[in-house]
Amino acid sequence: MTYIGTILNLHQLWLADDRTGCRAALAGVVLTGANLVDADLEEANLTGAALDGADLSGANLYKGDLTGANLEGVNLTWADLERANLTGANLVDANLEGVNLTGADLVGADLSGADLSWARLSWANLSWANLYGADLSGANLEGANLEGVDLTGATMPEGWEQ
Repeated sequence: MTYIGTILNLHQLWLADDRTGCRAALAGVVLTGANLVDADLEEANLTGAALDGADLSGANLYKGDLTGANLEGVNLTWADLERANLTGANLVDANLEGVNLTGADLVGADLSGADLSWARLSWANLSWANLYGADLSGANLEGANLEGVDLTGATMPEGWEQ
């Protein structure tokens, strides 16, 4: 079994409240281009991780800590990042179609060029985020904090009024 596979298995035991497991501690880890489709990383610590170009489609990152992570060009389609911390994360050109970012913290995140079509961003904190050229068509922005957000060139949901 690979190193990451072992960590994921121990994390599953921790989530099940098994004393033999432990929370995934992947802070600063380099997983560039990794295949983590449908991975269960609920509440995992991925602070400062390099996940650029990785495939995390369908992954569970509920309440995960991705503060300052490099997620440039990552595939997070239909992933669950509800209540995740993405403060200062690099999500340039990321595919976030249909992603659940309800209540997520994206303060100062760079989402320029990202595909956020049909994303759930309700009650997310996007203050001072960069959404330059992002696609937000069909996205749910109910209650989202958009203070200081750069929406230059962004495609907004139909009927959008700021």
